Amino acid sequence: MPKSPLTANGAERLRLLLAELKSVRRPQIIQAIAEARAHGDLSENAEYHAAREQQSFVEGRIGVLESVLADAQIIDVAGIKAAPKVVFGATVELLNLTTKKTVTYQIVGEEEADINLALISITSPIARALIGKEEGEVANVNAPGGMTEYEIVSVRYQ
Repeated sequence: MPKSPLTANGAERLRLLLAELKSVRRPQIIQAIAEARAHGDLSENAEYHAAREQQSFVEGRIGVLESVLADAQIIDVAGIKAAPKVVFGATVELLNLTTKKTVTYQIVGEEEADINLALISITSPIARALIGKEEGEVANVNAPGGMTEYEIVSVRYQ
């Protein structure tokens, strides 16, 4: 099975999340289940069912995170010497040729992608369009909103 790429920073964020789920959320949920059980009849106890649902979600997320971290190929982005070419881990500043607005994204692994942090998945349409291109080139991105052209302003590895 091929290993999934993960940046060193992303792996650390996932480890911290995993530790929080195991040491904080799991005990909170166990306590909530115990309190709900103390209220009696479980068949009509909404608090009990909600706590069990939360427990199921948290245990599932713990399993996913453990699997992702175990199967990850952790890549130290600072050690990559691919500039000015865009590859995994690159932080890319782009100019939208239609709106003339600039955006900056880092291309990361699927599990660490978070658009709110400007981290886009290597499998996203924009990342696929950028991989292999260099500063000054134009990338045509076929996104759900239609075709968009981006000029690559800069490529950094940090």
